[in-house]
This record gives sequence, C-alpha cells and structure tokens, in this order.
Amino acid sequence: MLVKLLTIVFFFSLLLKSSSQFLNFTYNGFHRPLTADITLQGITTVTPSGLLKLTDTTIQKTGRAFYTQPIRFKDSPNETVSSFSTTFVFAIRSQIPILSGHGIAFVVTPNFGLPNNGNDTNNVFAVELDTIRNTEFNDTDDNHLGIDINSLTSIKSALAGYWNESGQFTNLSLISRKPMQVWVDYDGHTHQIDVTIAPLNHEKPTKPLVSTVRDLSRVLLQDMLVGFSSSTGSVLSEHFVLGWSFGVNGKAPSLDLRRLPKFPESEPRRFGIWLFIGARRRKFAEELEDWETEFRKNRLKFKDLYYATNGFKEKDLIGSGGFGRVYKALDWNQRIKIIKGVASALFFLHEDWEQVVIHRDVKSSNVLLDSEHNGRLGDFGLARLCGHGTEPDTTNVAGTWGYLAPDHLRTGRATTATDVFAFGVLLLEVACGRRPIEVQDSVSGERVFLVDWVFQFWIDGNILGAKDPNLWYDYEVGEIEMVLKLGLLCSQSDPENRPTMRQVLHYLRGDVMLPNLSPSDLRGSDRLLGIPEVGFSESSLSTGGSSVTNSLLSGGR
Repeated sequence: MLVKLLTIVFFFSLLLKSSSQFLNFTYNGFHRPLTADITLQGITTVTPSGLLKLTDTTIQKTGRAFYTQPIRFKDSPNETVSSFSTTFVFAIRSQIPILSGHGIAFVVTPNFGLPNNGNDTNNVFAVELDTIRNTEFNDTDDNHLGIDINSLTSIKSALAGYWNESGQFTNLSLISRKPMQVWVDYDGHTHQIDVTIAPLNHEKPTKPLVSTVRDLSRVLLQDMLVGFSSSTGSVLSEHFVLGWSFGVNGKAPSLDLRRLPKFPESEPRRFGIWLFIGARRRKFAEELEDWETEFRKNRLKFKDLYYATNGFKEKDLIGSGGFGRVYKALDWNQRIKIIKGVASALFFLHEDWEQVVIHRDVKSSNVLLDSEHNGRLGDFGLARLCGHGTEPDTTNVAGTWGYLAPDHLRTGRATTATDVFAFGVLLLEVACGRRPIEVQDSVSGERVFLVDWVFQFWIDGNILGAKDPNLWYDYEVGEIEMVLKLGLLCSQSDPENRPTMRQVLHYLRGDVMLPNLSPSDLRGSDRLLGIPEVGFSESSLSTGGSSVTNSLLSGGR
C-alpha cells in the first residue's frame, strides 16, 4: 500500500513538473468559454466581438486582465527561470487622436495587487508600451517600448518601430489606432530578453527592437501570474488586446491572425469633437483632418524644406559650411502666422473644448510647421485635463526651464495662466530670435532671461531694439512692437494679470487694441518675471511630474 501511494505521488509530481515545462495557451480573440480562464479587474471587459478591452473612456481608472492560473517559471524556488515567450496583438484608440493617454504593459507578477514603485521585493517583470513621457522615469519620448524590472524606470527602452528586411528602421505610432503585434522572448540559458514589434500581418522582424541581458531568477518566483495592465489617466483612451499566446520552455504558439476580431479604428463619439490645432480658424469641431492622425515627430520631407527655403533660391542663401547651406530665417509674415496658429490652438485647448486641456510644455521645439508654415502645437505628453472652472489635481512642476511661470515653480500647480506665461516667452523668442535663457558670461555662468532682456529695452525707450536683426526691414513696426509688448504682458509674475488666450487671440488678430501700457505699469506693480527671486535652481526642478499614482501595474505609466 505504501509503495502504491509513493508511486502515485511520484507520478503526480512528474505530471506537475511536465505541465509546468510545456504549458502554453492561445487566444485568437477572447470568446466564451475560453475567457473563463481570464481574470478581469478594474474597468476591463470583453466585447461581444471578442476584443479584450482593458480600459474605456473613464478618467483615472485602471484595467487589468490575467491568466487565472499561476504559471510555473521554475522547477523549484532556487532554480533558474525557464525560457518563456509571449506574443500579443494590441491597439490603442485615443479619444483625441493627437493626445496620448497611458499605454499598455505586459506584466509578470506574483499576485493581483499593485506593488510600490522601485521596491526590489516586488518580483515584477514588465514590458511597457508607453505613450506618456515622464522624465522622472527617464523616459526619452512619449512613444516607446521598455523593459521594466520592479520599477517604472525601464532598464532598456527604444522608440517604437521595427527593422525591416532591408535593415532600415521604420517608426510606429502606438496611438495610431492601428493593430500591432508584439513579441517578448526570454532565454533561460543566455538570460537574453528580446522585445519586438511590427504592424499587424507583418512577419516578425529578425532584429528585436529592445534587447538586453538580465537573469530573471532573482526577480521571478516559482509561480507567477501573467497578463496585461493599463490605465486611462487624464486623457481618455481605450486599450485593446485582440489576441494573445504564451509558452514556457518553448516559443509561444503562433496566432491565427485571420481569426482575430476586427478592430474598429474609429467609432461615433458621444460628443463628436476632435482636436483641431492649426493656424486656420476652426470651422467645425467634428471635422477631422488627415494631419491629426499623423501628428507625430517625423523626419523633414523634401517638400517642406523646399517651401521653407523658398525653393532653395540663391538670393536667400546666407552662407555654407561643413554641415551644409544656411538659408535666411523666416520672415515676419511667416512668424506672425505661426504665432497665430499656436494661439488658436491654446485658445481651443483652454476654452473651446468641452474640457480644459493644459499643455504644460509650450515651447518653440513643440511647434511644428507644415509646408504652408501653419503652426501646429505638438507633444502632449505632459498635458492634463480638467473641467471648466476647476484646476488639475497635480502639484508637480512640469515643463521646460525658461518657460516655467514663477507661480508654477512656487506652488507646483499648472493652470491655463502658466500656459499663457510660456506662450508669452514663445512670442518673445519668435520676435527676438533668442533663446529663453542665454549665458551672458561663460566664465561666471551668469544667465540672462529673455523676458528681462526685452523689458530692459522697453525701459530704455527702444523696445524695437530687441527684435531679431535677421528680420531686415520686412515687417510692420506696429505689429512687431505689439508682439513684443504682448509677450511681456503674458509673462508677468502675477498670473491674475496675464491675459487669457481669448484676449491674446483678439490682440494678435487686431480685433482689439493692446492696452496702452508703459514699463512702469508692469514694473511698478511687481508684475515682471522675476525668476531669480523665486528661489529655485534649475537642477532642483522635476520636469515631468505626473498626477497619477505611480504603480508598476498602471499600464505603461
């Protein structure tokens, strides 16, 4: 009897070991009764068509989906982690096509809980598909894939894209509404981790996007859960998984792409408003232009360079050097057109949409131009939403040094007025052809703030002396004087005295005359910038705050 019992136990243990070694599963869509093996948490649901919908358009919510049964990654607690791989097809649909909400994370975790960021006892491995740039986590952009271990700071990351058969890199936009396939492979012998991405129906690229070597034996426990996590943050986004397979000690089974549920790239919106940012006046909020879905940081096209240089005409050539030819800067008509475009964008964000969008990083490098020199406001990685008449729930300083309002530095709270301040600096930058902060003395490192520099010209009775000398004489004196004074008016220290973007737009269009102010009107009431008195140093700033609770399972941050 004892021998029989031991024999049963022996074979039962072999069965368990065998099942752990060869375990794999495949979901070509999430249909009943297969979804009985999937645990849904938060706002995650399964659509009638078989889409795993991690999040809906609810603000500041999380959604998670895990394979219900724990996966055995080790034969015993002290042994090495077995090789494993997974592949899945996902899609992200943002309610505002050019704004990115939070991303998606494939997660290997010991339990369903939410661990604290940066704790070595988390025992969490994740691959993030991140669509928000948080500089406190060393994110380089708002469109990347990264490998995370026990922390929201990736040990390795790369801009989203893939290497094609010719060895050329092709960019991908994670929020393009296009389904894409991801492969994650871990070699238990070499400890190499590979992450690869490609458009749907594209063969798996031979060269991975992200690759690193890290022994996961000290990270993963013997039995772990696998699944996905995401969150909506402040920007409304829907995150979907169309298909998923996983395997231990072998490659994950291939997905049958023909059986995956169809992903609707667009659907009727409850309020039907798309974000229109550009130099032209907005005709209809429902009108969606092509550039809105393609609004990413792409390489310059030859056509755009052709128009920008007026057809590469010799009369516009300033000189040439080791890096190529240098052409004349934009003329004043082009500059004022760009300024009006950005002002229109901020007015729409602040007042003309159903919610208030605070950009939090208005600066020259975030202004994109098309072939007609229309100004487009880009990079919404730090943007926050709030209701009209309310303020966003954040107290973290975010933005770029030189464009940060003193009240933002003091309180950490971003408002529409802090966007106006940054726009004022942008006005001066465009009109003067100077950086917001320039080093005056290379030895002492003394810096000059552009706002103070322009204000001194006004005090001296020669505000036009601050204009860009490259403008030559092709400008209207009254218009450039108005822009310089408007820039100072927007860049006052007191946010209560700054104009709204509605007022700014009226001034720029000439609908309303700028108030007849003198330097004493600003200086006498202590309205001027005054950053040196704020008491902050550049090195002490946190330039990418997040109002969302930091969690490894929040889904791509």
